[in-house]
Amino acid sequence: MSRSGAPAEPRNSRRNSPEQPYQNLPGDVLGDGTIGGEMEALAAVMRRLRARNGCPWDRAQTHESLRPYLLEEAYEVLAAIDGGDSDALRGELGDLLLQIVFHAQIAAEHDRFALADSIRAIREKLLHRHPHVFGDRKLETPGEVRDAWEKLKLADETNGEPPRSVLEGVPKSLPALVRAFRVQEKMAGVGFDWPNASGALEKLAEEMKEVSAAVLSGDRDHAEEELGDLLFSAVNAARLAGIAAEDALRRSTEKVIRRFQAIERLVREDGCELTDLTLDQLDAYWDRVKELERRRDG
Repeated sequence: MSRSGAPAEPRNSRRNSPEQPYQNLPGDVLGDGTIGGEMEALAAVMRRLRARNGCPWDRAQTHESLRPYLLEEAYEVLAAIDGGDSDALRGELGDLLLQIVFHAQIAAEHDRFALADSIRAIREKLLHRHPHVFGDRKLETPGEVRDAWEKLKLADETNGEPPRSVLEGVPKSLPALVRAFRVQEKMAGVGFDWPNASGALEKLAEEMKEVSAAVLSGDRDHAEEELGDLLFSAVNAARLAGIAAEDALRRSTEKVIRRFQAIERLVREDGCELTDLTLDQLDAYWDRVKELERRRDG
């Protein structure tokens, strides 16, 4: 029986394991199929990679040098989710977990904290912020849970002292759409919010008019400000409609890529070059691709 409560997978059943080709591997880098055993083995692998006789590349890394890899792996997880590919998601979650183990090992080498400290911290946080599950508080809807979480988080961040701002804790490093979403969530947590998407949509239409006027005026700074307001309002409308703006924009971008690549194929099949076509001709191909999609999707 595994530590997770499920039967452990027999070691000899893992025929496709990359461990198999290697002989005489240290025992501490071999997992046993349980959550705890695999985590301990992964941490041991990282310790050995960072050791004096380990991997030169891994030994050279710092928290700062690993930043782009952490972000890249997070986005690859999102891509696997968007693609609905469970095998890819399994692998990408492992890659993301590696980044966490990597950062924890670097911290441990400087006597700051260990991997177990991070695991314990998130476990204790989940217990504390789910009083409706692990305590006697009653919260019935996802909205009530979200609001309670934000209030508990704010109290934790300020150690019970009056906060300087409810918007403390929203990282500046977040992508702009995600940061706008989090700012709006935090404001909503104290009641500063539209009651539904209708008001946000009216505001979006208002901002669109202001953008048009600003762009036509030729004032670049004013136009940039108004376009920012429009995007912020679009994120707000999406949030109140239960849609993550980051996901919506990523989906639309993928749709445009798919359609444009279809145009490229059709143009090549017609013996033409994109650069030789007029805008009207390219628009005609675009409409043709959309019609093909409609027929395909039925």
